[in-house]
Amino acid sequence: MYKILNRLFLFFIFFIPHLLLSQILPKEGGKLNYRLIGFSFPADKQPGNYKIEIAEGSYTAKESFERHIIKTVACTTNKKIIEVPSFGKEYTWRVVHNSSSPGMNNSLHHFSTLIFSPLDTNSVRLKVLKEAEKFKDAYVFFDDNSALYDMAGSPVWFLDTKGLAPMQMVRDLKLSPAGTITFLQGDKAYEINYSGEILWKGPDNGIVSGDGTEHYHHQLDRLKNGHYMVLGNEPALCMLSGSTDTGMHILYYSKAKWESDSTAYKKISMGTVIEYDQKGKVVWYWKSSKYFIGPYIDDYKSLDRDNQYYIDTHENSFFFDAAGKVVYVSFRNADRIIKVKYPEGNVLDAYGEKYKPGEPFENNRLFCGQHSCLHSQDGSLLLYNNNSCQPGSIPSIIAIDESIGGKEGLKKIWEYRCTTEDSSGSAQMKYSWPNGGNIMELPDSSIFACMGGIYSKLFIVSKDKKVLWSALPVKWSETEKKWLPNSGYRASIITSHKALESLIWGKRIKE
Repeated sequence: MYKILNRLFLFFIFFIPHLLLSQILPKEGGKLNYRLIGFSFPADKQPGNYKIEIAEGSYTAKESFERHIIKTVACTTNKKIIEVPSFGKEYTWRVVHNSSSPGMNNSLHHFSTLIFSPLDTNSVRLKVLKEAEKFKDAYVFFDDNSALYDMAGSPVWFLDTKGLAPMQMVRDLKLSPAGTITFLQGDKAYEINYSGEILWKGPDNGIVSGDGTEHYHHQLDRLKNGHYMVLGNEPALCMLSGSTDTGMHILYYSKAKWESDSTAYKKISMGTVIEYDQKGKVVWYWKSSKYFIGPYIDDYKSLDRDNQYYIDTHENSFFFDAAGKVVYVSFRNADRIIKVKYPEGNVLDAYGEKYKPGEPFENNRLFCGQHSCLHSQDGSLLLYNNNSCQPGSIPSIIAIDESIGGKEGLKKIWEYRCTTEDSSGSAQMKYSWPNGGNIMELPDSSIFACMGGIYSKLFIVSKDKKVLWSALPVKWSETEKKWLPNSGYRASIITSHKALESLIWGKRIKE
């Protein structure tokens, strides 16, 4: 009996206080890479409302704390999301409850927000061009700034790259269905939580490519079933041809062949799509070489000075339609969207202009150099069309009816031409969009878009072509003494407060 009582005593002395402390967020002394913060604390047994008081600065004396309170927020539960004013600051906070348990009321807690690194907000900003009304409570991830912004253009979270590959560009930063964040950095694939802790990392073991690494690029999605789908590359060989030779001569990669006569071959890349489970095991993959190496090799052609064929089809996006059991894969340099049956892997259709030997390259094609594709809620195929075949052109978003299928059956049923705010009228000549850019369809069927390139405007457009919000990433030019457009690649949006809560509290998003 004595031993049991002693164990119970130790349990209450050591475990209960630790349990209560674990319920207090942010953690004592935490250094946060965000200022949109989830506060939580032990619930009081007595009914009543709480209030959270926050002071700027670090204080241990209640009198000093009370003189510097900058925010008081009422809440009816023991969890509340609150925004603090600044990065690079120390904060002290407490919970007040009129019938609080002894020890909880007025206890002071401390945290700090990290400096908004590597960005200096005095030199890089998100300039709002049109204020949001319908989506005023949304938040936007922007790849090139590696940050999350509110719709007024203020950063509320940034990617803390500590522990990641240094000096590598971040791509495809977005919220996952699990309430986590996925992205690519260089050729590495990551999933993290709101605090930046790595939850999953792509195995990158070369099982699919056979090249020792998978060469991840462009896009990483966490699927609703908990798996991950990512783009990669596998090596191939291009036989170097003479100036009069019209053949492509793409071969599967052979290390022996390459090492024995590298003057006759050029090592190139063909795209892959890989699906992993949560343990990093490959559960499905598709190789574009199954399509491009073989009878379809004459279906695309280069515009380079030698008028030779492309040796890089440049796979740049995919869309997994789980309900339709189809994967759409986009190839910029081939101006092609390939529709792949899942999980069988056979090509169901290919959309886009096909090269015809002996005929001139067509500029009036339906889409060219596209950088994003998705299957919309109404059953159409949505594309971000970079429209890069025509010099001086500007990108557009198009919807295509694919019900008939094939090149002859494609029909453009909707189009929105992107715009710039350049009053000189020369924006099309000043800027170009040969790569980058993406789109996302929102629950109300409006479209969120990032134009990519040097002029990387972000905007939301309705199906009746009304711009609901727009913003331009800008940077300060010390030489010109003015703000100039800042280049970007992709962006994503969080429109639901429920989704935002899932991200901050680390819970799966409920459908």
